[in-house]
Amino acid sequence: MSTTNTQIASLVARGALFVHNHSGGKDSQASLIKLLEVVPADQVVVVHAVLGDVEWEGSEAHIRANIGELELILAHPFSDFWAMVERRGMFPSPKVRQCTSDLKRTPIDREIRRYLKANPRFGGLVVNVEGLRAQESTERAKKTPFKFNKGGSIAGREWYDWLNIHDMSEDEVFATIAQAGQVPFWTYAAGMRRKSCAFCIYACDSDLTLAAKLRPELYAKYVATERRLGFTLKMDRRTLPEITGIAA
Repeated sequence: MSTTNTQIASLVARGALFVHNHSGGKDSQASLIKLLEVVPADQVVVVHAVLGDVEWEGSEAHIRANIGELELILAHPFSDFWAMVERRGMFPSPKVRQCTSDLKRTPIDREIRRYLKANPRFGGLVVNVEGLRAQESTERAKKTPFKFNKGGSIAGREWYDWLNIHDMSEDEVFATIAQAGQVPFWTYAAGMRRKSCAFCIYACDSDLTLAAKLRPELYAKYVATERRLGFTLKMDRRTLPEITGIAA
């Protein structure tokens, strides 16, 4: 048994709460399937960051359809994507990813603290689980799969972060979902490579083009915002119409 597996087994035995971050994407879906192979369901809750109109329609419904009787916590941000963009006068960038910090991580961390306070049976012991994979990017490959979260371990809490499918390949992710008798989110069958926001700063050109066809009204909103701010979604300064060939 690996060191991480031993640590997880110990945390399970100690009655830790495992909070699974679920976007509705394939990696989140496979991550939860694998999590439930080693952690009892009564120690698992699912949390989803609600992103409003920039999120793909049907995300929450897809999550609920695949988590059985697990509790789903919806983490709402204090502001939304568009307000964040207007305040900055620009879209998020790889170096300033306010979309992740403000709309996902901060609301989710807040809900974890609330849940622990409302459920003292866990004794403040929590493992925050995310389905981030090394294969996705150089940045994610450098992440430590299991670590003690010093910042979260205050006010009587003992907090760990776990990337439980960090070493899985994309093929293994889809195989895991199929073997569980589930299907991935509908956008994959439509041809999208990633399931994040419909228009993501990390999206490839083909995904942005397909998203423009699938979400024309939202696409028009992004294009209008680019024009008004004089700042493009992509850091290479190409406008969305230049990337997609689709006028809005």
